[in-house]
Amino acid sequence: MPTDTLPEDALTVRIKRLTFRSWHRGMKEMDLLMGTFAEKHLAGFSSEQLDRYEHLLDLNDPDVFDWLLGRTPFPDDVDAELMALLQAHRVA
Repeated sequence: MPTDTLPEDALTVRIKRLTFRSWHRGMKEMDLLMGTFAEKHLAGFSSEQLDRYEHLLDLNDPDVFDWLLGRTPFPDDVDAELMALLQAHRVA
């Protein structure tokens, strides 16, 4: 069987799906920020980290954008380590 017809493993499919969602948020600023972040970091994330990132993708763009800019504090159910990575990526 040729290798190009083999199904991708579930983790690869999940990362591709999350990357797509990151590039298609709704706010152009969030598309750029989350899309480039996903391309740079998601391949190295554990399943638990992907869960936390997916939770963040489920939240409203204006809220996440304000948290990333430090305009408002993020809630306790948002992973602080993930937010620190995103804020560092925003500055880079």
